[in-house]
Amino acid sequence: MIDLLSDPQAWAALVTLTAMEIILGVDNIVFISVLVSKLPPAEARRARSLGLLMALVFRLVLLFCLSWLIGLTEPVLELLGKGLSWRDLILIAGGLFLLFKATHEIHNEFEHDGGGPPQAAAGGAFTGIILQVALIDIVFSINSIVTAIGMAQHLPVMIAAVILAMAFMFLASGPIGGFIHRHPTTKVLALAFLMLIGVSLVADGVGMHIPRGYIYFAMAFAAGVETVNVLVKQRRARAKAQSQSQTS
Repeated sequence: MIDLLSDPQAWAALVTLTAMEIILGVDNIVFISVLVSKLPPAEARRARSLGLLMALVFRLVLLFCLSWLIGLTEPVLELLGKGLSWRDLILIAGGLFLLFKATHEIHNEFEHDGGGPPQAAAGGAFTGIILQVALIDIVFSINSIVTAIGMAQHLPVMIAAVILAMAFMFLASGPIGGFIHRHPTTKVLALAFLMLIGVSLVADGVGMHIPRGYIYFAMAFAAGVETVNVLVKQRRARAKAQSQSQTS
């Protein structure tokens, strides 16, 4: 362990792996932010923190089960001449769940007649959201750790990278969740992101890998356009308020 602190390759692996974990963690943050946006602010913070804590726990547990996790990549089923492993099946199921969830939430957004975003009932809704977060955390965790295998040769380096990435995600989740809560129109955009992520997970599961760079570029471009729309809307609102104050 002490030798790793003076090993440049270990530090390079730590930086690379941490960056990759942060990038892969964007999917998790978006999903959690969309789900908890239906809760009251206090419960939303609790759910967001608990969801990220579960993601960290799942990743650390998987790191200590590397031999079992590597076994998940062995084919167990053949479909149309394509061998599918347990990891592939989990990714396909997770992707389909994201597609179903995003479609359902978009439907609810357009069917909702209230003045603001629909709020979930307390109690059972909180538990249901946490269970959904736990399920998708497992999918993202398996995808994240399997991708990380081979990038670092030492378990302590992988553990440190996961902890650093989750700390960054914890700090970023609040502002992202708050932005979605303050600007309900961005929730539909976030749900569209989830559909993109769901498609990419299904594609990974069937062996047609879509480079994540394309997915994240599309997400970043759309987020940039929406940010401009939000800023323009705020500027118009301020100008209208100033105009009304001057006339009065």
